[in-house]
Amino acid sequence: MLARAARGTGALLLRGSVQASGRAPRRSSSGLPRNTVVLFVPQQEAWVVERMGRFHRILEPGLNILIPVLDRIRYVQSLKEIVINVPEQSAVTLDNVTLQIDGVLYLRIMDPYKASYGVEDPEYAVTQLAQTTMRSELGKLSLDKVFRERESLNASIVDAINQAADCWGIRCLRYEIKDIHVPPRVKESMQMQVEAERRKRATVLESEGTRESAINVAEGKKQAQILASEAEKAEQINQAAGEASAVLAKAKAKAEAIRILAAALTQHNGDAAASLTVAEQYVSAFSKLAKDSNTILLPSNPGDVTSMVAQAMGVYGALTKAPVPGAQDSVSSRSSRDVQGTDASLDEELGQVKLS
Repeated sequence: MLARAARGTGALLLRGSVQASGRAPRRSSSGLPRNTVVLFVPQQEAWVVERMGRFHRILEPGLNILIPVLDRIRYVQSLKEIVINVPEQSAVTLDNVTLQIDGVLYLRIMDPYKASYGVEDPEYAVTQLAQTTMRSELGKLSLDKVFRERESLNASIVDAINQAADCWGIRCLRYEIKDIHVPPRVKESMQMQVEAERRKRATVLESEGTRESAINVAEGKKQAQILASEAEKAEQINQAAGEASAVLAKAKAKAEAIRILAAALTQHNGDAAASLTVAEQYVSAFSKLAKDSNTILLPSNPGDVTSMVAQAMGVYGALTKAPVPGAQDSVSSRSSRDVQGTDASLDEELGQVKLS
């Protein structure tokens, strides 16, 4: 009897271990693990046990012992992340464009009790909720925003699913849109829009390039004119400085020459040297007559060099003499006589010129 009981217990343990190591169906009552008293629950699985038709407890991974007949394994829930393909569905956007969209849903069972007793089929319920939420969210967006705001659309769907599936013990981790199919005519319109946008960008870029080129050319001309004016200014300043230096040099040279001449005139025979210089200048000036103009004013005696030199020396002597006090009347009377004599001599010279 003891041997037969031991063999029966060993068979039960072996059958329980084989069934635990195999993949047990989640929903089918015929495929659920049987109560073999001693059960081994795999990691990341939760077995819901009912005692006499009422929830009793959830078996943890590892070794568990149940009471035969009274305890029954009612649900097997996987605690791993589950990937569900959301079937393709049609949705209408805000601008009345019909789209065909499918996606992938990632979820995990957080509470095995709620997942078992809160909803009949959690996966089917979440799939239907994802489809309806997708249609609702797409109805709020236009076609252009659907392609630009896919991330925000996915986040909105996840938030809506989590709010509804919280009482089911399920948490949606993320939702990703796989494909978006648009009608052929809408696709052609989108292609034309893309081409027009690219042509617009090309035109704008070309115009900006032309504008930048014109600005650069204008800036170059401006800089060139500024540099040219600065160069002209510097040239004028340098020229003025050079002329000023030349004038100063000439003035200094002339002053030095005058000093030397004054010193020479004070020496012996200085008057004779001055007379000789005046005579040379008179001869040089007389030789250049009638070269630049046809109108000539000649003295009454152009051949009398001695009188001209004597007259020049007289002027020089009159300038060098200091004025004597009380002699202003004589000077004025003499000046009037000189003026009258000068007028007479000028009339005589003009008459000679007319006769000639």
